[in-house]
Amino acid sequence: MQFIIRKKENIEDQYHTAAIIGAGPAGITASIYLGRAKIDTVVFERMIPGGYIVATDKIENYPGFPNGISGEELGNLMEKHLKRFDAQVKTEEVTNVELDTYPMKIITEEGSYSAEAIIIATGTKNKRLGVPGEDELVGKGISFCAICDAPFFEGENIVVIGAGNSGVQEALYLSKFAKSIKVLEFLDHPTAEGILLDRLKQKDNLELLVSQRVTSFIGKDRLTGVEVEEKTSKKKKVLKVKGAFIYAGVSPNTDFLKGKLDLDKEGFIKTDEELRTSKEGVFAAGDVRTTSLHQVATAIGDGALAAHNLREYIEEK
Repeated sequence: MQFIIRKKENIEDQYHTAAIIGAGPAGITASIYLGRAKIDTVVFERMIPGGYIVATDKIENYPGFPNGISGEELGNLMEKHLKRFDAQVKTEEVTNVELDTYPMKIITEEGSYSAEAIIIATGTKNKRLGVPGEDELVGKGISFCAICDAPFFEGENIVVIGAGNSGVQEALYLSKFAKSIKVLEFLDHPTAEGILLDRLKQKDNLELLVSQRVTSFIGKDRLTGVEVEEKTSKKKKVLKVKGAFIYAGVSPNTDFLKGKLDLDKEGFIKTDEELRTSKEGVFAAGDVRTTSLHQVATAIGDGALAAHNLREYIEEK
């Protein structure tokens, strides 16, 4: 008798009726709905369930928590809800998909899977500024996560780049640690909600500077300064700081989908009102799709609708 030892990549695809790529609020909600419908579903998440909200200090606009709730706590509650319906969660990053086959194929670094229908809920990542010194100093004074890195800047002078909701909210959190914080905004006005701006004004160690463009990050082994340019006068100056937290918008996690689905010019997935994409049997939910609002509440609504429409698609097939 001859025994054949197969390599992992040669093992037959693991089949599931449905697959969800991403386990943020949208993906978790979709999984809960499909689990209750008794549809065999696999969920892929490269990090931990909860997505971007886990790194958020406090969420105050999600119904049911009148005093607000930390992103980490809400993420943990969502993960518990996810596991209640025996969700099959794979801690694997999806690197490729084949959407023109039936069933469709999902490829990760660990293996390959097949499914009759897919929900893409991969969310977004923070944009980089693309200026000199940025790539070299990420992790050496430049950060994208206040919750993760705030303690490293105890008693230091730092900047927060971006005065939208995320930037101001994270600046408020950082104010507990830093000696002083300058919040830099390229526009001539902040775009954060009024309640957040009121709190910013009440902090003695927070200062808002508008019409400021970051032109470079300075430092060899560690960040020592940030060069900024005043938008109108074009005058430049260097702010001597030990830390810089960047909140200059987001871009979608859709690199693995280029050429496979219709995307808008920024890379977000185009959908119809039923959250169907340009490929039959593929839906998109949450921040990864073209939408005017990126919030936990809208992502959860998307997850429910995508799961409902996927179920109907499966039943019709």
